[in-house]
Amino acid sequence: MRKQTSTNWINEKKITANCGMGYTLRLIGGRWKAGILWALLDSGRSRFSEIRDQLSGVSERMLAKQLGELEEDQLINRIVYPEVPPRVEYELTELGHSMEPMLQQMSDWGEMHREETADQA
Repeated sequence: MRKQTSTNWINEKKITANCGMGYTLRLIGGRWKAGILWALLDSGRSRFSEIRDQLSGVSERMLAKQLGELEEDQLINRIVYPEVPPRVEYELTELGHSMEPMLQQMSDWGEMHREETADQA
């Protein structure tokens, strides 16, 4: 958590308050959030371990943190089943599903850019 009097925090607040793109990037920014959203778009509903297995290299601590932030931002739902042992699943909310066209466009652009720049290397 950032110190609320830091210049970085103040600037982030200004950007997210006045710029839709900045706000969106704050929501999905970071190494794992887009991958989590993509995994849930693909599977519909997944357990923690299933998401972890789809994201090669993510630590359990980081995955739990990113899932918590996505839940706080109302992009995913955390469903707890009252069983022994407890079972938890994650799914996209309606807001999360609404990001599909944008995420698809980002993926397509990334593939195109990677191919074009690989030819130049």
